[in-house]
Amino acid sequence: MSFNESDTRAKLIDPALHERGWGEDWIRREQTPGQFVRTGAGYERGPGRTDYVLYIPGPGGTDDEMQPIAVVEAKAEDAPPDAGIEQAKRDARLHGVPFAFATNGHQFHEIDLRTNATRGPLPMRDFPKWESLRDRWFRAGDETAPLNPESDAARPLWTPPREGARYYQRTARRAALEGIARGKNRILLPLATGAGKTWIAVSILRALGLAGQLRRALFLCDRDELRNQALGALAAHFGSDAAKATTRDPASNARVIVATYQTLGIDKEDGDASFLQRHYPPGHFSHIVIDECHRSAWGKWREVLERNPQAIHIGLTATPREIDTGDADDVDAAEDRSISADNYRYFGEPAYEYSIAQAMQDGYLAAMEIVQSDVWTAKTSDRLEGVARERLRGADVKDARTGEVREVGELDEQYAGSSLEQSLQLPDRVSAMTADLFERLAKSGGPLQKTLIFCASIHHANAVVQALNNCYAAWCQANGETLTEPYAFACTANGGRELIADLRGSRHRAFIAATVDLITTGVDVPCLQNLVYFRYIQSPILFHQMLGRGTRIDEATGKRHFTVYDYTDATRLLDAPLKQPQAPTERTGPSELAESFRVEGVEVRIERGEQRLGFVEDGKLTFLTLAEYGQRIAANLHEDVEQLADFRDCWLQPDKRGALLERLKDRGIHVGAYRSVADRLDTDHYDILAALGWGETIRSRLERAERIDGWIDGQGRSAPILTALADQFGIEGTDALESPRLGRVSSVLAAGGLASLHGVTMRDLKRQLLATDAEWAT
Repeated sequence: MSFNESDTRAKLIDPALHERGWGEDWIRREQTPGQFVRTGAGYERGPGRTDYVLYIPGPGGTDDEMQPIAVVEAKAEDAPPDAGIEQAKRDARLHGVPFAFATNGHQFHEIDLRTNATRGPLPMRDFPKWESLRDRWFRAGDETAPLNPESDAARPLWTPPREGARYYQRTARRAALEGIARGKNRILLPLATGAGKTWIAVSILRALGLAGQLRRALFLCDRDELRNQALGALAAHFGSDAAKATTRDPASNARVIVATYQTLGIDKEDGDASFLQRHYPPGHFSHIVIDECHRSAWGKWREVLERNPQAIHIGLTATPREIDTGDADDVDAAEDRSISADNYRYFGEPAYEYSIAQAMQDGYLAAMEIVQSDVWTAKTSDRLEGVARERLRGADVKDARTGEVREVGELDEQYAGSSLEQSLQLPDRVSAMTADLFERLAKSGGPLQKTLIFCASIHHANAVVQALNNCYAAWCQANGETLTEPYAFACTANGGRELIADLRGSRHRAFIAATVDLITTGVDVPCLQNLVYFRYIQSPILFHQMLGRGTRIDEATGKRHFTVYDYTDATRLLDAPLKQPQAPTERTGPSELAESFRVEGVEVRIERGEQRLGFVEDGKLTFLTLAEYGQRIAANLHEDVEQLADFRDCWLQPDKRGALLERLKDRGIHVGAYRSVADRLDTDHYDILAALGWGETIRSRLERAERIDGWIDGQGRSAPILTALADQFGIEGTDALESPRLGRVSSVLAAGGLASLHGVTMRDLKRQLLATDAEWAT
């Protein structure tokens, strides 16, 4: 009787690997790239498990991070030895390893992913030893530069990444570091929005720094929101060695500088880079990271790179390779093709790619449901044909510029879809679409769903908001519900930005935002349940930027999927068909599904896609969901402090704050672990506790630092030092303001030092930084 697959692995493959010198510590079995996801239909899973991932040790032994080098796909012994070749190749690409093997326990086939060459079948007694694979990988032939695994250039490869890093983050990090070690100075990493591109870039810089290869780095982005997010991530690793460049302070002595194109002066039509030239001489940077390089194209970052030709240039992008939209003559599509060509021409082929489809299939991004509507639309199955004049007969049509009524005879024969709400205002269309959307929301869980609508113009956004607020008011009256204000709001260049925090954090107001471009990128609202396309789009780049607003999983609200309401055929621009993950045919026990890692001393386990934190109670370890752990924090917090005002007073006093955190820790409560698992490392512990204990909206450190700019401006001579101190809070939180090295920080010294505080105290500053929403409202 032949062995089944399980017996083949245990009785044939395992002994053969051991015989060929593969130590047990170098073999990882049943590795799951993705994670299990809870959906409305039950449990679904991403890609199947990889039978074996083989690792090789570093030259430093146990102090080094082991590197994966091959995958092995096993089949039952009566199967052909090449039956698993395609599965092995797919798994090898997911894990980012150069070699893949397929075997039935007696013979094997080998695939070299760098050349796609296959050899075999060969007997298992000839399976390559680990030294052989290592040498073949490092001493690659003509296509890549050879590398000595014990060289200084290879040292960053062996530095361990953060605990709990996802497989594709480790793979992207490793691919970039390998490219750099082989002498490449241009690295391109296309990864889906929400996949953690910033974390990957920070991890790359950290590895280079630990290996002594990072002299000074620039992280370049094009929006303040992106700059703040990057600074928060960089500060977690580099502390005060990471700083943002502003027109007040170029931070030229910082080890890692975060800057926008606008600050450097390279975002102007005349190409004036005077700020860059004034503060950063040629060759100033050893490494340059260009965030969202697809949005800027060669024209905007050329000046920085040409002044630092010796630097390692790393491009991050959320946009896939060029997509054929069918809109050959469209200006936006043509511009996208030009930007894509610029990226690939400059950086070359990607070091590693991770698509939005793969991320959703893996369960690391929220699953997406697409609902298409043909209510007052101008679309066909494959491209935008526009609206004929006759289609507008009898409709309420107005000039977008003057607001005057347009008669049918005055109209052009044909209008492109993108012209609607741009050159023409169509109140009937707005009413029909908003009524249809509101009805769908009401039927799918109620109108109080966090929703983002993409509109064609500011006037269009305002009209959509007015119509939705009218729908909501009528619904409240009909259903006897209390009206919440604001319900829908416009977030455009004309205003509304102050409500983004409520859209993100409040459960009682600001449910629907209508925008044009302001929230298309750089604004993270994980709790969004719906994205709505009322705007016609021809640019795949813009479409994917917009789509990224909804893809994040939000543990705090339990969001693991979102809905796209598509009124304009925008979803034709998806980078790849989204495969629906299949539910397992057999239920497997929690022990088989669990992945474990430690965060700040707390064991975290992933069971069926849900993260659970270890909690010791009565000497017994149990695992709580994030929500349950948060409830434990709140209950224990209220044992010590009842009112929010008392809690803040306690927090402002270092000794009392330290004693409170120690008491929580003695009861098994680790606030830092909760903050990490909730993916809110951008916040101070104060915000986590205030939110859990008293329902306050969580604010990031940088958000708190920046919203007191007005108060600082009114402090006269103390304004420069207060700005520097607020920046330190933005980087490291409350602890930074009480650190004994605060007075030695370069930006604090440049502002005159702590002695330059005049008539205002550090406690005054802390009170302003930690002000509640209610205090700011008054």
